[in-house]
Amino acid sequence: MDAARKLTVSELTEYIRRCLEGNFGALVVEGEVSNCKLSSTGHLYFTLKDPGAVISGVMFGNRLHSLAFEPKDGMLVRVQGRLSVYSQRGSYQIVCEEMELAGAGDILAMLEKRKRALAAEGLFDEKRKRAVPRFPETVGVVSSPTGAAVRDILNILRRRAAGIRVVILPSPVQGQEAAAVIARRIEQANQWKLADVLIVGRGGGSLEDLLPFSEEIVVRAVASSEIPVVSAVGHEIDWALSDFAADLRAPTPSAAAELVSENRAAVLDGVLKTVERIRQIMAARLERARLLMRPFGLEDLEHRFRGILQPRLVRFDDARENLITALQRHIGKLRRRLELAAASLEAGSPLSILERGFSVVTAESGGKSSIVRRAAGLRQGDRLVIRPMEGLITAVVRETSGTQ
Repeated sequence: MDAARKLTVSELTEYIRRCLEGNFGALVVEGEVSNCKLSSTGHLYFTLKDPGAVISGVMFGNRLHSLAFEPKDGMLVRVQGRLSVYSQRGSYQIVCEEMELAGAGDILAMLEKRKRALAAEGLFDEKRKRAVPRFPETVGVVSSPTGAAVRDILNILRRRAAGIRVVILPSPVQGQEAAAVIARRIEQANQWKLADVLIVGRGGGSLEDLLPFSEEIVVRAVASSEIPVVSAVGHEIDWALSDFAADLRAPTPSAAAELVSENRAAVLDGVLKTVERIRQIMAARLERARLLMRPFGLEDLEHRFRGILQPRLVRFDDARENLITALQRHIGKLRRRLELAAASLEAGSPLSILERGFSVVTAESGGKSSIVRRAAGLRQGDRLVIRPMEGLITAVVRETSGTQ
Protein backbone atom coordinates (compact mmCIF):
# COMPACT_ATOMS: atom_id res chain seq x y z
CA MET A 1 0.00 0.00 0.00
CA ASP A 2 1.39 3.37 -1.08
CA ALA A 3 1.17 5.67 1.98
CA ALA A 4 2.17 8.68 -0.16
CA ARG A 5 -1.26 8.55 -1.88
CA LYS A 6 -3.19 8.31 1.40
CA LEU A 7 -6.47 10.40 1.52
CA THR A 8 -8.66 11.30 4.44
CA VAL A 9 -12.38 10.64 4.25
CA SER A 10 -13.02 14.36 4.06
CA GLU A 11 -10.51 14.76 1.20
CA LEU A 12 -12.05 11.92 -0.74
CA THR A 13 -15.57 13.23 -0.17
CA GLU A 14 -14.50 16.70 -1.24
CA TYR A 15 -12.94 15.23 -4.38
CA ILE A 16 -16.19 13.39 -5.16
CA ARG A 17 -18.18 16.58 -4.48
CA ARG A 18 -16.05 18.59 -6.94
CA CYS A 19 -16.38 15.90 -9.55
CA LEU A 20 -20.15 15.59 -9.24
CA GLU A 21 -21.06 19.21 -8.71
CA GLY A 22 -18.50 20.45 -11.22
CA ASN A 23 -19.39 18.08 -14.05
CA PHE A 24 -23.20 18.27 -13.68
CA GLY A 25 -25.04 21.53 -14.13
CA ALA A 26 -28.82 21.99 -14.01
CA LEU A 27 -30.61 18.65 -14.28
CA VAL A 28 -34.19 17.62 -15.08
CA VAL A 29 -35.08 14.25 -13.53
CA GLU A 30 -38.36 12.35 -13.67
CA GLY A 31 -39.35 9.75 -11.14
CA GLU A 32 -41.84 8.52 -8.57
CA VAL A 33 -41.93 10.20 -5.15
CA SER A 34 -41.47 8.02 -2.06
CA ASN A 35 -40.58 8.56 1.61
CA CYS A 36 -41.94 12.09 1.29
CA LYS A 37 -41.55 13.98 4.60
CA LEU A 38 -41.93 17.63 5.55
CA SER A 39 -39.47 18.66 8.26
CA SER A 40 -40.22 20.98 11.16
CA THR A 41 -38.07 23.63 9.43
CA GLY A 42 -40.35 23.59 6.38
CA HIS A 43 -38.05 21.67 4.02
CA LEU A 44 -39.32 18.71 1.99
CA TYR A 45 -37.19 15.53 1.93
CA PHE A 46 -38.06 12.70 -0.43
CA THR A 47 -36.73 9.96 -2.70
CA LEU A 48 -37.10 9.81 -6.47
CA LYS A 49 -37.18 6.31 -7.86
CA ASP A 50 -37.76 4.32 -11.00
CA PRO A 51 -37.67 0.52 -11.44
CA GLY A 52 -33.85 0.49 -11.49
CA ALA A 53 -32.57 3.10 -9.02
CA VAL A 54 -33.28 5.73 -6.37
CA ILE A 55 -31.87 9.14 -5.57
CA SER A 56 -32.45 11.35 -2.55
CA GLY A 57 -33.97 14.78 -3.04
CA VAL A 58 -34.63 17.90 -1.05
CA MET A 59 -36.69 21.00 -1.75
CA PHE A 60 -36.15 23.90 0.61
CA GLY A 61 -39.04 25.85 2.09
CA ASN A 62 -38.50 29.01 0.04
CA ARG A 63 -39.04 26.96 -3.14
CA LEU A 64 -41.75 24.71 -1.70
CA HIS A 65 -44.23 27.58 -1.31
CA SER A 66 -44.35 28.09 -5.08
CA LEU A 67 -45.76 24.62 -5.79
CA ALA A 68 -49.34 24.39 -7.04
CA PHE A 69 -49.82 20.91 -5.50
CA GLU A 70 -48.80 18.95 -2.43
CA PRO A 71 -46.17 16.28 -3.21
CA LYS A 72 -47.15 12.81 -1.96
CA ASP A 73 -45.82 9.30 -2.15
CA GLY A 74 -46.67 7.63 -5.43
CA MET A 75 -46.79 10.80 -7.51
CA LEU A 76 -44.89 10.86 -10.78
CA VAL A 77 -43.02 14.18 -10.84
CA ARG A 78 -40.46 16.01 -12.92
CA VAL A 79 -37.89 18.04 -10.95
CA GLN A 80 -35.25 20.53 -12.00
CA GLY A 81 -32.20 21.10 -9.81
CA ARG A 82 -28.54 20.31 -9.24
CA LEU A 83 -26.53 17.55 -7.62
CA SER A 84 -25.13 18.13 -4.17
CA VAL A 85 -22.90 16.00 -1.94
CA TYR A 86 -23.77 15.85 1.76
CA SER A 87 -20.36 15.30 3.35
CA GLN A 88 -21.56 14.44 6.86
CA ARG A 89 -23.43 11.40 5.57
CA GLY A 90 -21.29 10.61 2.58
CA SER A 91 -24.32 10.73 0.30
CA TYR A 92 -25.42 12.71 -2.67
CA GLN A 93 -28.82 14.17 -3.47
CA ILE A 94 -30.55 16.41 -5.92
CA VAL A 95 -31.49 19.86 -4.64
CA CYS A 96 -34.74 20.75 -6.42
CA GLU A 97 -35.52 24.24 -7.59
CA GLU A 98 -38.77 23.39 -9.43
CA MET A 99 -41.20 20.50 -9.43
CA GLU A 100 -44.22 19.62 -11.55
CA LEU A 101 -46.47 16.62 -12.03
CA ALA A 102 -45.15 14.53 -14.89
CA GLY A 103 -47.75 14.53 -17.63
CA ALA A 104 -50.04 16.74 -15.53
CA GLY A 105 -49.72 19.71 -17.82
CA ASP A 106 -51.54 18.01 -20.69
CA ILE A 107 -54.17 16.58 -18.34
CA LEU A 108 -54.83 19.93 -16.69
CA ALA A 109 -55.13 21.65 -20.06
CA MET A 110 -57.64 19.01 -21.17
CA LEU A 111 -59.64 19.38 -17.95
CA GLU A 112 -59.67 23.17 -18.21
CA LYS A 113 -60.96 22.98 -21.79
CA ARG A 114 -63.68 20.52 -20.76
CA LYS A 115 -64.58 22.66 -17.76
CA ARG A 116 -65.13 25.74 -19.94
CA ALA A 117 -67.31 23.79 -22.39
CA LEU A 118 -69.52 22.30 -19.66
CA ALA A 119 -69.77 25.61 -17.84
CA ALA A 120 -70.96 27.25 -21.07
CA GLU A 121 -73.87 24.79 -21.09
CA GLY A 122 -74.88 25.94 -17.59
CA LEU A 123 -74.07 22.67 -15.84
CA PHE A 124 -72.16 24.49 -13.11
CA ASP A 125 -74.69 27.31 -12.50
CA GLU A 126 -75.42 27.95 -8.83
CA LYS A 127 -79.13 28.62 -9.45
CA ARG A 128 -79.73 25.01 -10.54
CA LYS A 129 -78.21 23.56 -7.39
CA ARG A 130 -80.47 22.35 -4.59
CA ALA A 131 -80.05 22.24 -0.84
CA VAL A 132 -78.94 18.98 0.70
CA PRO A 133 -81.62 17.66 3.12
CA ARG A 134 -80.71 18.27 6.72
CA PHE A 135 -82.04 14.96 8.03
CA PRO A 136 -82.06 12.41 5.18
CA GLU A 137 -83.52 8.99 5.87
CA THR A 138 -81.41 7.22 3.25
CA VAL A 139 -77.92 8.09 1.99
CA GLY A 140 -76.66 6.56 -1.27
CA VAL A 141 -72.91 6.11 -1.76
CA VAL A 142 -71.48 5.69 -5.26
CA SER A 143 -67.93 4.43 -4.71
CA SER A 144 -65.79 1.33 -4.45
CA PRO A 145 -67.37 -0.95 -1.82
CA THR A 146 -63.96 -2.07 -0.61
CA GLY A 147 -62.32 1.35 -0.50
CA ALA A 148 -61.34 3.33 2.58
CA ALA A 149 -63.79 6.07 1.57
CA VAL A 150 -66.82 3.81 2.10
CA ARG A 151 -65.49 2.60 5.45
CA ASP A 152 -64.96 6.17 6.63
CA ILE A 153 -68.46 7.17 5.50
CA LEU A 154 -70.08 4.22 7.28
CA ASN A 155 -68.14 4.85 10.50
CA ILE A 156 -69.11 8.50 10.62
CA LEU A 157 -72.77 7.85 9.80
CA ARG A 158 -72.90 5.14 12.46
CA ARG A 159 -71.43 7.51 15.04
CA ARG A 160 -73.36 10.66 14.18
CA ALA A 161 -76.71 9.34 12.99
CA ALA A 162 -77.24 5.65 13.62
CA GLY A 163 -80.79 5.74 12.23
CA ILE A 164 -79.73 6.67 8.69
CA ARG A 165 -80.06 3.89 6.12
CA VAL A 166 -77.07 3.58 3.76
CA VAL A 167 -77.30 2.17 0.25
CA ILE A 168 -73.96 1.30 -1.37
CA LEU A 169 -73.99 1.53 -5.16
CA PRO A 170 -70.73 -0.28 -6.04
CA SER A 171 -68.54 1.15 -8.74
CA PRO A 172 -64.85 1.16 -9.70
CA VAL A 173 -63.30 4.54 -8.99
CA GLN A 174 -60.36 4.44 -11.39
CA GLY A 175 -59.61 2.93 -14.73
CA GLN A 176 -61.19 3.20 -18.16
CA GLU A 177 -64.51 1.58 -17.26
CA ALA A 178 -65.01 3.57 -14.03
CA ALA A 179 -66.70 6.66 -15.52
CA ALA A 180 -69.44 4.72 -17.31
CA VAL A 181 -70.25 2.67 -14.19
CA ILE A 182 -70.31 5.74 -11.92
CA ALA A 183 -72.72 7.52 -14.27
CA ARG A 184 -74.94 4.41 -14.51
CA ARG A 185 -75.10 4.10 -10.69
CA ILE A 186 -76.21 7.72 -10.39
CA GLU A 187 -78.92 7.16 -12.99
CA GLN A 188 -80.09 3.97 -11.25
CA ALA A 189 -80.32 5.75 -7.90
CA ASN A 190 -82.58 8.36 -9.50
CA GLN A 191 -84.61 5.83 -11.49
CA TRP A 192 -85.45 3.75 -8.42
CA LYS A 193 -85.38 6.67 -5.95
CA LEU A 194 -82.93 4.79 -3.77
CA ALA A 195 -81.79 7.68 -1.57
CA ASP A 196 -82.55 11.18 -0.31
CA VAL A 197 -78.98 12.31 -1.02
CA LEU A 198 -76.05 10.79 -2.95
CA ILE A 199 -72.36 10.85 -2.04
CA VAL A 200 -70.24 10.35 -5.17
CA GLY A 201 -66.48 10.06 -4.64
CA ARG A 202 -63.41 8.21 -3.57
CA GLY A 203 -60.27 8.61 -1.48
CA GLY A 204 -57.12 10.39 -2.55
CA GLY A 205 -54.93 9.50 -5.50
CA SER A 206 -52.96 10.92 -8.36
CA LEU A 207 -54.44 13.25 -10.93
CA GLU A 208 -54.73 10.33 -13.32
CA ASP A 209 -56.53 8.23 -10.69
CA LEU A 210 -59.18 10.93 -10.20
CA LEU A 211 -59.89 11.38 -13.93
CA PRO A 212 -63.09 9.25 -14.03
CA PHE A 213 -64.87 11.87 -11.88
CA SER A 214 -63.98 14.52 -14.48
CA GLU A 215 -65.33 12.55 -17.44
CA GLU A 216 -68.18 14.26 -19.27
CA ILE A 217 -70.56 11.33 -18.77
CA VAL A 218 -70.13 11.54 -14.99
CA VAL A 219 -70.43 15.33 -14.87
CA ARG A 220 -73.68 15.21 -16.87
CA ALA A 221 -75.09 12.44 -14.67
CA VAL A 222 -74.33 14.49 -11.54
CA ALA A 223 -75.84 17.66 -13.03
CA SER A 224 -79.05 15.91 -14.17
CA SER A 225 -79.59 14.00 -10.92
CA GLU A 226 -82.91 14.74 -9.23
CA ILE A 227 -81.41 13.49 -5.97
CA PRO A 228 -79.07 16.10 -4.42
CA VAL A 229 -75.44 15.05 -4.98
CA VAL A 230 -72.45 15.65 -2.70
CA SER A 231 -69.14 15.30 -4.56
CA ALA A 232 -66.31 13.98 -2.38
CA VAL A 233 -63.33 13.21 -4.58
CA GLY A 234 -59.86 12.74 -3.06
CA HIS A 235 -58.38 14.88 -0.33
CA GLU A 236 -58.91 18.54 0.37
CA ILE A 237 -56.43 19.74 -2.26
CA ASP A 238 -57.78 17.40 -4.94
CA TRP A 239 -60.57 18.35 -7.31
CA ALA A 240 -62.65 16.94 -10.16
CA LEU A 241 -65.20 18.41 -12.55
CA SER A 242 -67.95 16.57 -10.68
CA ASP A 243 -67.26 19.00 -7.78
CA PHE A 244 -68.57 21.90 -9.89
CA ALA A 245 -71.68 20.06 -11.11
CA ALA A 246 -72.66 18.68 -7.69
CA ASP A 247 -75.09 20.41 -5.38
CA LEU A 248 -72.41 20.44 -2.68
CA ARG A 249 -68.68 19.78 -2.68
CA ALA A 250 -67.01 18.07 0.29
CA PRO A 251 -63.22 18.14 0.73
CA THR A 252 -63.13 14.44 1.68
CA PRO A 253 -65.54 11.48 1.83
CA SER A 254 -65.50 11.75 5.63
CA ALA A 255 -66.52 15.41 5.41
CA ALA A 256 -69.31 14.43 3.01
CA ALA A 257 -70.66 11.98 5.60
CA GLU A 258 -70.63 14.72 8.20
CA LEU A 259 -72.40 17.14 5.86
CA VAL A 260 -75.30 14.77 5.15
CA SER A 261 -75.72 13.57 8.73
CA GLU A 262 -76.17 16.34 11.18
CA ASN A 263 -75.37 14.95 14.59
CA ARG A 264 -78.71 13.72 16.01
CA ALA A 265 -77.44 13.85 19.58
CA ALA A 266 -76.19 17.41 19.11
CA VAL A 267 -79.50 18.42 17.54
CA LEU A 268 -81.48 16.79 20.36
CA ASP A 269 -79.24 18.49 22.92
CA GLY A 270 -79.78 21.80 21.13
CA VAL A 271 -83.55 21.26 21.15
CA LEU A 272 -83.52 20.44 24.87
CA LYS A 273 -81.41 23.51 25.60
CA THR A 274 -83.75 25.63 23.53
CA VAL A 275 -86.77 24.23 25.39
CA GLU A 276 -85.11 24.96 28.73
CA ARG A 277 -84.21 28.45 27.58
CA ILE A 278 -87.78 29.10 26.46
CA ARG A 279 -89.05 27.78 29.81
CA GLN A 280 -86.71 30.09 31.70
CA ILE A 281 -87.72 33.07 29.58
CA MET A 282 -91.42 32.31 30.04
CA ALA A 283 -90.97 31.82 33.79
CA ALA A 284 -89.13 35.13 34.05
CA ARG A 285 -91.82 36.91 32.07
CA LEU A 286 -94.60 35.35 34.15
CA GLU A 287 -92.84 36.38 37.35
CA ARG A 288 -92.44 39.89 36.01
CA ALA A 289 -96.14 39.92 35.08
CA ARG A 290 -97.02 38.78 38.61
CA LEU A 291 -94.95 41.61 40.08
CA LEU A 292 -96.61 44.08 37.76
CA MET A 293 -100.09 42.67 38.58
CA ARG A 294 -99.55 42.56 42.33
CA PRO A 295 -100.62 46.23 42.89
CA PHE A 296 -103.88 45.41 41.11
CA GLY A 297 -105.14 42.79 43.64
CA LEU A 298 -108.55 43.32 45.29
CA GLU A 299 -107.11 44.43 48.63
CA ASP A 300 -104.48 46.61 47.00
CA LEU A 301 -107.02 48.14 44.64
CA GLU A 302 -109.37 48.85 47.55
CA HIS A 303 -106.54 50.42 49.51
CA ARG A 304 -105.47 52.48 46.48
CA PHE A 305 -109.09 53.50 45.84
CA ARG A 306 -109.52 54.56 49.44
CA GLY A 307 -106.26 56.44 49.32
CA ILE A 308 -107.55 58.33 46.30
CA LEU A 309 -111.16 58.74 47.54
CA GLN A 310 -110.58 59.57 51.24
CA PRO A 311 -108.94 62.98 50.74
CA ARG A 312 -111.69 63.92 48.33
CA LEU A 313 -114.40 62.84 50.80
CA VAL A 314 -112.75 64.93 53.50
CA ARG A 315 -112.60 67.89 51.16
CA PHE A 316 -116.25 67.27 50.24
CA ASP A 317 -117.31 67.18 53.92
CA ASP A 318 -115.34 70.35 54.63
CA ALA A 319 -116.90 72.05 51.63
CA ARG A 320 -120.37 70.95 52.72
CA GLU A 321 -119.83 72.24 56.25
CA ASN A 322 -118.48 75.53 54.94
CA LEU A 323 -121.45 75.85 52.58
CA ILE A 324 -123.96 75.14 55.35
CA THR A 325 -122.28 77.66 57.65
CA ALA A 326 -122.20 80.28 54.90
CA LEU A 327 -125.87 79.65 54.08
CA GLN A 328 -126.84 79.91 57.74
CA ARG A 329 -125.00 83.20 58.08
CA HIS A 330 -126.60 84.54 54.94
CA ILE A 331 -130.05 83.41 56.07
CA GLY A 332 -129.47 85.08 59.45
CA LYS A 333 -128.55 88.31 57.73
CA LEU A 334 -131.61 88.09 55.50
CA ARG A 335 -133.80 87.28 58.49
CA ARG A 336 -132.55 90.34 60.34
CA ARG A 337 -133.08 92.50 57.28
CA LEU A 338 -136.57 91.08 56.93
CA GLU A 339 -137.33 91.76 60.56
CA LEU A 340 -136.10 95.36 60.19
CA ALA A 341 -138.09 95.79 57.02
CA ALA A 342 -141.17 94.32 58.70
CA ALA A 343 -140.72 96.60 61.68
CA SER A 344 -140.25 99.58 59.39
CA LEU A 345 -143.27 98.55 57.36
CA GLU A 346 -145.26 97.98 60.52
CA ALA A 347 -144.27 101.38 61.79
CA GLY A 348 -145.42 103.07 58.61
CA SER A 349 -148.66 101.12 58.26
CA PRO A 350 -151.91 103.26 58.53
CA LEU A 351 -153.49 100.56 60.66
CA SER A 352 -150.66 100.82 63.09
CA ILE A 353 -151.11 104.54 63.27
CA LEU A 354 -154.85 104.13 63.76
CA GLU A 355 -154.22 101.60 66.54
CA ARG A 356 -152.29 104.27 68.39
CA GLY A 357 -155.43 106.50 68.42
CA PHE A 358 -155.02 108.51 65.31
CA SER A 359 -157.84 108.92 62.80
CA VAL A 360 -158.11 109.85 59.14
CA VAL A 361 -160.29 112.90 58.45
CA THR A 362 -161.75 113.54 55.02
CA ALA A 363 -163.82 116.51 53.91
CA GLU A 364 -166.67 116.14 51.46
CA SER A 365 -167.54 119.07 49.26
CA GLY A 366 -169.38 119.10 45.94
CA GLY A 367 -169.57 115.36 45.89
CA LYS A 368 -165.79 114.96 46.30
CA SER A 369 -163.80 113.84 49.33
CA SER A 370 -160.28 114.76 50.24
CA ILE A 371 -158.00 114.09 53.21
CA VAL A 372 -157.83 117.01 55.58
CA ARG A 373 -154.23 117.96 56.25
CA ARG A 374 -154.69 121.62 57.21
CA ALA A 375 -157.51 123.40 58.87
CA ALA A 376 -157.09 126.35 56.49
CA GLY A 377 -158.62 124.38 53.74
CA LEU A 378 -161.96 123.99 55.51
CA ARG A 379 -164.93 126.28 55.62
CA GLN A 380 -167.70 126.54 58.07
CA GLY A 381 -170.44 124.10 57.27
CA ASP A 382 -168.13 121.54 55.48
CA ARG A 383 -169.02 117.98 56.21
CA LEU A 384 -166.24 115.85 57.69
CA VAL A 385 -165.89 112.08 57.84
CA ILE A 386 -163.64 110.83 60.63
CA ARG A 387 -162.24 107.29 60.30
CA PRO A 388 -160.86 105.90 63.61
CA MET A 389 -159.54 102.35 63.92
CA GLU A 390 -163.04 101.02 63.78
CA GLY A 391 -166.17 102.68 62.47
CA LEU A 392 -166.92 106.18 60.94
CA ILE A 393 -167.73 109.50 62.49
CA THR A 394 -169.41 112.39 60.62
CA ALA A 395 -169.16 115.97 61.70
CA VAL A 396 -169.87 119.50 60.39
CA VAL A 397 -167.25 122.30 60.60
CA ARG A 398 -168.40 125.11 62.79
CA GLU A 399 -165.14 126.88 63.42
CA THR A 400 -161.47 126.45 62.43
CA SER A 401 -158.39 127.73 64.21
CA GLY A 402 -154.70 127.74 63.65
CA THR A 403 -155.09 129.21 60.26
CA GLN A 404 -152.93 131.91 58.88
